[in-house]
Amino acid sequence: MADFDGLSESLNARKTQHLYRSRRLLGSAQQPEQQVDGKSVLSFCSNDYLGLANHPEVKKAFIEAASEYGVGSGASHLVNGHSQLHHELELKLAELTGRDRAVLFSTGFMANIGTISALVGRGDAVIQDKWNHASLIDAGLASGAKFKRYPHCDLNGLERQLNSCSEARRKLVVTDGVFSMDGDIAPLDRIADIADAHNACLMIDDAHGLGVLGATGAGSAELFNLSQERLPVLMGTLGKACGSFGAFVAGSEELVETLIQQARSYIYTTALPPAVAAASLASLKLIQTEAWRRDKLQILIAQLRGGIESIGFPLMRSETAIQPILVGDAALALDISQQLEQRGLLVTAIRPPTVPEGTSRLRITLSADHSSDQIELLLSALQDIYQQLSDEKKAQLSDVKDKFVSG
Repeated sequence: MADFDGLSESLNARKTQHLYRSRRLLGSAQQPEQQVDGKSVLSFCSNDYLGLANHPEVKKAFIEAASEYGVGSGASHLVNGHSQLHHELELKLAELTGRDRAVLFSTGFMANIGTISALVGRGDAVIQDKWNHASLIDAGLASGAKFKRYPHCDLNGLERQLNSCSEARRKLVVTDGVFSMDGDIAPLDRIADIADAHNACLMIDDAHGLGVLGATGAGSAELFNLSQERLPVLMGTLGKACGSFGAFVAGSEELVETLIQQARSYIYTTALPPAVAAASLASLKLIQTEAWRRDKLQILIAQLRGGIESIGFPLMRSETAIQPILVGDAALALDISQQLEQRGLLVTAIRPPTVPEGTSRLRITLSADHSSDQIELLLSALQDIYQQLSDEKKAQLSDVKDKFVSG
């Protein structure tokens, strides 16, 4: 069988540049204390923000539904894979987000690919934040529409890009609600104003906002009080704060029916197992009835930020459970991550191409299941590591802070 030229060289180059990524073998449930690669670690890199992935009620709902519906859905939603549990979950998601309807997708990547391609094509324009999730970028490129990007959260840049494609038949403005690698929140109210002024439709990916933002956990739209009219296309995922799996898009009757009829990643994909839908229903109930989880998360965020800032590491501006320490150099980020792991603490080093060159970071994520004592363990380890850094590396960190955080 023929081989592709250059694969080995490309892989070796990644290793040399400290950009090679390896999978870890998880041997336990998603929770702060985990078994990873056969070792006990305290994890600070899961997106299980509310601690629901291993919640007894969520697991119970899954097991009971699996007993009734079996393991697999057997077919796509449009054949005979759309169960009563899927239907109930869509109704609940529409209610939670204040939208007319919702439609389930098997993954967030598929939701974004299917939605954008169904809404825009040749003769249209899609305008995106430069730091949007890869699934949004790929969806925009695949749609066939004129593809424009504006600097991160730069409203003037958004205006310029909208002006540059004023002749487009349809214009779709797309942004993350919470940016997954920085943890900052898009100024959605102002973006909605600009989109409206240019007769453009607004879509947000609220994967990291749903469950943790807003008074009831309805996410970024609730935080900014954006109605369906002002925010017509709302995408969210169920595998992060909800602790389950899958994704959805919520909006008007016409939007949802359009996606059911035209989104290829919906039409030609096996539906989620009904038991997963049951687990999501249980987690949504907990999100709405146990507001203390969001309250505790905010307390832990404040504790962590205060501690890291006193140590001296460059901490990015974030009010969410995603708290990145900006290191800059990929090798240094990887080294600090490995030192933390040697102390029994799991914090992932995020490097290019996931983030831009020169912005490698330690992406700390918090869960309502973490304790204050566990936060202190992490802070103590970071303090020790920072004190052992050479003056040259501390100066590098200071330069990174001045360039990317303070500026």
